Order: sequence, then structure tokens, then C-alpha cells
Amino acid sequence: MGVFVFLPLVLPLTAWPVARLAEHHLHPRTATRLLTAVAGVMALCSTLCLALLMVVGTAQLPGNPLPDAWSDPEVRAAVPYDEVAGKSAIPALLAVCAACARTLWRHARVRLRGRRALDGLPGTSVAVLPDDAPYAYALPARGGGRVVVTTGMLNRLAASERRALFAHERAHLTARHHRHLLVTQLAARANPFLRPLRTSVAFTAERWADEAAARAVRDRRVVARAIGKAALVSRDTPAPALAAFATPGPVPRRVAALLA
Repeated sequence: MGVFVFLPLVLPLTAWPVARLAEHHLHPRTATRLLTAVAGVMALCSTLCLALLMVVGTAQLPGNPLPDAWSDPEVRAAVPYDEVAGKSAIPALLAVCAACARTLWRHARVRLRGRRALDGLPGTSVAVLPDDAPYAYALPARGGGRVVVTTGMLNRLAASERRALFAHERAHLTARHHRHLLVTQLAARANPFLRPLRTSVAFTAERWADEAAARAVRDRRVVARAIGKAALVSRDTPAPALAAFATPGPVPRRVAALLA
């Protein structure tokens, strides 16, 4: 079996330099869309490669469920195969399917938990939870989604900073950032080499929302101050799979980009 068949499995090793170049040289909107597309295509190709290795590598083994035509001598001579690679691809492909299914299940469970937390509240675009723990996140839905924020977060922000927070979370909903995050999470499960793209998309999606908030409030310093204050006081949200206002990792870089 030619070495080129394994190329889709190792090509994601280029994800790290691609992610860094996109972060530094592209607008956050463009970087988010590009990196999401690259992650999705690479993950799909690597998964198809595993399936190809499994089918071709095990086609000649006795007792396989494939059509009898695969065992024809002419087919065997025309199609290269490797039994070791084929047998190894079976558990790898099963692991990929199980990891992706678990990710989808967790994503659906988080969204369901978020909707249940809003039961009994008015059906407005902004849901204020009576909770002293300061956090905020965007909860997507078919009708456009809702911005969820606690009284603990609102009490720690000035009026202008609250406007920045709402503009930031509405940008997440408008641009459907949860879809970009889900695609890259699935890609990282399908091929661990794609994890840098998942991290970069999480950062560029936040930067995209930061820029949208800066345009909405027309003051980049207010947005930077709101992000910094929220990061200092916020705790982990009960919906970690959704876009939150202040995540600990990239906050200094986001503030620096807003003030640059």
C-alpha cells in the first residue's frame, strides 16, 4: 500500500503553524471561518482514510462481511492492501466514532441543561439569573438564542461595560459561533493532531465577538475593561461547551489586541 494513503492521517501535523499564521495575520472573522473549514476537511479526510485502510486491508481476510468480489484474484492484484494496517484501522475508527458521538451527546446535554435553567424566566433575548456567581454566556436556539447573565456579573460591571457584554454575546449568537466550536471539537476528536485548530478557533471566535462589541459600543477601551474585569471575577460557567464572555486563557491577548 502506497505511503500516500497515510497522508491524510499525518497532514494535520501542519495544523499548529497554520493556526498561528491565521491568528496573527487574518481578521478574526476570516480566521475563524478558514480554520473551521480546514479542521472539518482534514478530519473528514483522515476518517475516510481510516475507513479505506480498514476496507482494503481486511478485504482478503476469511470471514469478512464484504462482497465476494473483493476476494477475486484480479481485484486482489489490482488493489494494494496491508492486513496489519487494516486490522489496526478497525479499533482506531471505532474510537473516532465513539469520541465524536460522545462529543455530540455532551453538546446536546449542555444546551438542554442551559434551557432548563431558564424555565420560568421571561422569554426575552436577555435572561438574568438570580445568582451571585458572576458568569455570562450565549445560549443558541432556533429562534436566535438568548444571552444568559447572572446578577453577580451585572453588579460588577458599569453600565457601559454591560453594554459591551451584551454586544459580545449577541455577536456569538448572530455569527453562530457554537457551530464553529462544535466542528473543531469533533475534528479534534477525529484526529488529535487537529487540537491546535480547536484552540485557535476558540480564541478567534472570542476576538470576532470582541471586535463586534467594539463596533457596537464605539469604544475599544470599554470592551477591553469589561473583558478584564469579567475575567478577574468570573467562575466556570455551567455551560462550558458554549461561548462565554471571559475565558481565562486568551483574555490577556484579547485585551492587548483591543488596545493595540
